[in-house]
Amino acid sequence: MDFNPVTYAIPIFVLLIVAELLWARRRNPAAYESRDTATSLAIGLGSTVAGALTGGAVVAMLVWTHRFAPLDIGWAWWAWPLCFALDDLAYYCFHRTAHRVRWFWASHVNHHSSQHYNLSTALRQSWTGFIAVSFVFRLPLAAIGFEPGMILICGGFNLIYQFWIHTESVTRMPRWFEAVMNTPSHHRVHHAVNARYLDRNYAGTFIVWDRMFGTFAPEDDTDRIRYGIVNQLGSFNLLKTVFHEWQAIVRDVWRAPWRHKLDYIWREPGWSHDGSRETSDMIRKRCTPSED
Repeated sequence: MDFNPVTYAIPIFVLLIVAELLWARRRNPAAYESRDTATSLAIGLGSTVAGALTGGAVVAMLVWTHRFAPLDIGWAWWAWPLCFALDDLAYYCFHRTAHRVRWFWASHVNHHSSQHYNLSTALRQSWTGFIAVSFVFRLPLAAIGFEPGMILICGGFNLIYQFWIHTESVTRMPRWFEAVMNTPSHHRVHHAVNARYLDRNYAGTFIVWDRMFGTFAPEDDTDRIRYGIVNQLGSFNLLKTVFHEWQAIVRDVWRAPWRHKLDYIWREPGWSHDGSRETSDMIRKRCTPSED
């Protein structure tokens, strides 16, 4: 099935960004910064090109994996919601790994590099996801027996859902909705660099995964959220934004003692063999909420 729902959603994305821009002019001028927005749009365009160049290889791997599946699930109606839920769980696993393993973080960090939080930030998708082999998290669904086309379509709708949660224009949703679904409030926490919020709320669509696996944190209205990454880039340079962590990995591996070279790839972001840097866990332990 050759259908990509994200392609059809792009005009809606554009309209919503324009609407939020108009809202921000009157209600929250700091939500947008022209150079930051331009960088977000450029990253979004680049990620679309990267996806077009590597998408065929991802499909081929899903199809190859599906050949060995013990089940023939097919295109049954009941398989769609099940596939969507399991794909969202796979996304949670990927997203959590992307924050805890530096190799995957190098591909994901550009999504967090903006110090502003608006709908254009959602467009900061990876250019290097294929290089980081992020697609491996979806292979188990094909190995079970879900159709590759179904997996990709469900993943597309998951990505579409995540677009609208990148905003400050929506404060809270009804309590019953926030108990189950990912919302702007939950995702603002995820993009925060406040110590209490680091490495929390990895959900794509369903926040229940964070609640189940102990990674959920609610937004505290008394603690103003600061966005970005722990060591802010301080630059709107497009190539630096996309590739800076890959460059840092190469530099650290080159300089590290032999016994620690792989550690700079597979350990958590911020780890150093001599303890000269701080990981997110160290920052949380050092800073209590009242001190943050």
